[in-house]
Amino acid sequence: MKRRTLIQAALAVTLAPALARAQAYPAKAIRIVNPFSAGGGLDQLARNLAQKLTESLGQSVIVENRTGAGGNIGADLVAKEKADGYTLLMGSSATHGISPALYGARLPFDPVKDFTAISVSVVQKNVLVVNANTPAKSVAELVEYARANPGKISYGSPGAGTSQHLSGELFRHLAKVEMTHVPYKGSAAAMTDLLGDRITMMFTDIPTAIPHIKAGRLRALGVTSAQPSPALPDVKPINDQGLAGFDLKAWYGVMAPANLPPGVAEKLNAEITKALKNPEMHEKLMAMGQEPIALGLAESDAYVKREIARWADVVKLSGAKAD
Repeated sequence: MKRRTLIQAALAVTLAPALARAQAYPAKAIRIVNPFSAGGGLDQLARNLAQKLTESLGQSVIVENRTGAGGNIGADLVAKEKADGYTLLMGSSATHGISPALYGARLPFDPVKDFTAISVSVVQKNVLVVNANTPAKSVAELVEYARANPGKISYGSPGAGTSQHLSGELFRHLAKVEMTHVPYKGSAAAMTDLLGDRITMMFTDIPTAIPHIKAGRLRALGVTSAQPSPALPDVKPINDQGLAGFDLKAWYGVMAPANLPPGVAEKLNAEITKALKNPEMHEKLMAMGQEPIALGLAESDAYVKREIARWADVVKLSGAKAD
């Protein structure tokens, strides 16, 4: 009994500093780096989370956009920051799923070893949209149009290695059509050119597309998941329109540099989970086509590892290459 008491006392002394740090966290403002441009689905999630975390943590949570290289510039920046919980990353299937297979040894960070997966937060379905002047009114008509105009079809994306890029490459592969990939530094720039009829089509996150679909400037032809999206209930999955096997969903989550203190990671995960389960927040995200899943720490880590393997298969199948 005495020996057990001594061991417990020793553990308490050892853990006390770490517990004190976790309880004191956060003592200053927190920065969330979004590696994509403002206005897209990931940016909207980041800013909604930042607002809720500011309220619950009692410190300012600020979103900073660091764009470029399909999200890899911002991700690399965070990977090299101090692991203290004050610099976080809005990670995604682009930075922590597709890039390892697409860039290989050229990727400047390891998506597993260089990060702590705090919360895989939402699953995002993308939508295939075309400019309203494009004659195609369905996926089948778009495929027919592409075959009748070989090499004239172009599709935009927020950059090589994004889920939107891979969606385009998988479409090209399954439809057996020639298309030109036009990478941009973010969804906003690609959307501007699509609306200006300078590119033919685009796979984009639903929040970015909805206002333009409702205004009649874009035509939605299909969602990228095998299941319809509640945000676009009248738009059929591409999988059900002649391209069987087309089932791609993006995901977004919060990451930190590797070796984040466990107490800080647990606190952040708990607060993010609480925010995502807030009824108002949940309804807002679902309306944007984002399905909250709010995984725990161990679940998030396992999810990222599975996604790296899954997207490697998609990259290989599609033949996609980094531009």
